[in-house]
Amino acid sequence: MTDDTRSRILQVALDLFAARGYHATSIREIAERLGLTKTAVLYHFPSKGAIIAALAEPMLADMEAALAAANRLPPGDEHRRRWAVIEGLLDVWLTHRYLLRLQLRDLALASEEPIFERFRDAAVLAEHIISGPLADHVARIRAVQAFAMLSDPVVMFADLPAELVRPAVLSGVERLLEERAPSREAPRQEGRRRGRPGALSPEAVETARRMHASGRHTAAEIARTLGVSRATLYRHLAGS
Repeated sequence: MTDDTRSRILQVALDLFAARGYHATSIREIAERLGLTKTAVLYHFPSKGAIIAALAEPMLADMEAALAAANRLPPGDEHRRRWAVIEGLLDVWLTHRYLLRLQLRDLALASEEPIFERFRDAAVLAEHIISGPLADHVARIRAVQAFAMLSDPVVMFADLPAELVRPAVLSGVERLLEERAPSREAPRQEGRRRGRPGALSPEAVETARRMHASGRHTAAEIARTLGVSRATLYRHLAGS
C-alpha cells in the first residue's frame, strides 16, 4: 500500500505541477486532491523538493544509461557513438516529455540543485561525445545546438504521437550536422513508392482533427507536421 500511495502522490503532483506550475502548487493541494492529510504526504516525501526529485529520478537515470551505452561502443567509431547519444537521448525525452514540459513552465527541474547538477553533468558529457574528442570550437557549438534540438520540439509538441515527432527531430539534427543517422541510412528498396504517404494511422488522424479543430494551425502546417500532402489531409478531414 505504501508504494501505491507514493505512486499516487507522484502522479497527482505531476498533474498539478503541469496545470498550475511547480512553484504555485502546495503540499496541501496535493494532499487534498488525494483525500489525504498533509502529514500523510509528508510521511512519504518530506518536502515538495523531494517530490520533484522523485519525479525526475527515472528521467535522469535513463539519460545516464543512454550515455553509458554510447560510451561502451568502440572508441574508434565516433559516428556511431555520436548518434547513439542523439537517438538515445531523444528517446528519453519522448518517454518523459510531460515531465520535461514542467521545465518550460517554471524551471521546476532546476529548482533542486542535485537535479540540476546531474542534468548539467550529463549534458556536458553528451555534448562532448556528439562533438568528438578532437573537435574545434565550431564542432563543439554544433554539438550544443544538436543537444538543444532534441528537447525543445519534444516539449513544444508533447501531445503529438512520438512516431511523428521522432523522425522530424532526427531530420533536423541530420541537417545541422550534415550527416545521416546510422539507423536511417538503409537504402530504399527498388520499386518502392517515393514521396509522402497516402494514408494516416488512426492516431495521426485524431491528431489532425484535434489540430484542425483548435483553429491554431493551417492545413499546410498540419500536413507538414504529419508528413502528408494537403490532399491526403483534406481526404481524412472530410471523412470526420
